[in-house]
Amino acid sequence: MGQTLSDLPLREELRGEVPYGAPQLDVPVRLNVNENPYPPPAEVVTDVVASVEQAVREVNRYPDREAEDLRADLAAYLGHGLTAAHVWAANGSNEVMTQILQAFGGPGRVALSFAPTYSMYPEYARNTCTTWRTGRRADDFTLDADHALEQIRTHQPSVVMLASPNNPTGTALPLHVIEAICEAAPGMVVVDEAYAEFRRSGTPSALSLLPRHPRLIVTRTMSKAFAFAGGRVGYLAADPAVVEALRIVRLPYHLSAITQAVARAALRHADVMLARVAELRARRDETVEWLRANGFVAADSDANFVLFGRFDDRHAVWQGLLDRGVLIRETGPDGWLRVSIGTAEEMAAFRSALLEVTSVLGADSVVAEGSTGGAEHREGVAAS
Repeated sequence: MGQTLSDLPLREELRGEVPYGAPQLDVPVRLNVNENPYPPPAEVVTDVVASVEQAVREVNRYPDREAEDLRADLAAYLGHGLTAAHVWAANGSNEVMTQILQAFGGPGRVALSFAPTYSMYPEYARNTCTTWRTGRRADDFTLDADHALEQIRTHQPSVVMLASPNNPTGTALPLHVIEAICEAAPGMVVVDEAYAEFRRSGTPSALSLLPRHPRLIVTRTMSKAFAFAGGRVGYLAADPAVVEALRIVRLPYHLSAITQAVARAALRHADVMLARVAELRARRDETVEWLRANGFVAADSDANFVLFGRFDDRHAVWQGLLDRGVLIRETGPDGWLRVSIGTAEEMAAFRSALLEVTSVLGADSVVAEGSTGGAEHREGVAAS
């Protein structure tokens, strides 16, 4: 007879927990995990395949443990005077974040963030036995510097985790707020820029703050704008001493030779891989405008997704969309849903399905209360 989880000597803080994961369903329109909807062009595929073939010829040997060449390529891509010594790479930004908390969090230490934010952050903390604390964001999902500093004084965090643009709200942080937090925080400050390439014009990156703040870490990923989610490559930029600290906790040979080879091939074609970003930015802004014009509330976004609502029963809306072949994400504050930006055809299907679902559920399904991101609330849902 097989065991159940309750029969195992599991850590107490893991009892009752379930694995993280957005639904992976085979539906015509998948707009739930913030992927770039466009696959790599043929020229990139050709280079990746050739790079894999070369790597496989030496796969009997361990890979470069330090991923020096990949880190140099990533530094060149980021600019800002960075070198390989300032950059670290791992299997997705998930592993990067876990390594940061392995090095700077742990028992007796606190990680602080501001909700609503990325749902994996508390799981990184739990998995590294780091105490998790959250402050709050304002009604428009911005972060008030005074509140942030108060939370830092109260909790004395070893690590502050700031997503900019924030997931699931799409909100970017002004540099003066990040600087104020860096100056007040007793430990490390992590700015998660997973969606940085999608920022609206004029929105700065925290990379520019690195020379002035040696305990600042800026994390990035190749999963989003780079259309490389299946490649599983995340990375960070920080003072070289921070990189040295992460080398202590990383597992030996944590990045396979195949991963390093395909990532470097993708970076050789950065201009091609990022060619559709401007198009996706424009479609995001059009989506925000359309949602607001049709009676919904939509948060301003610097990412490749839009948080929108508000609904008396968001699950009913989510399920109604799924029944019509459109998968989005049920996440964030109660009453809100998040839609990733897809192709023009996918977004047209989303718009049509959303109007149909809310029409079936009735005008009262859309809550007309308050305002977020400059959105106007209207009674009911307007005709398309």
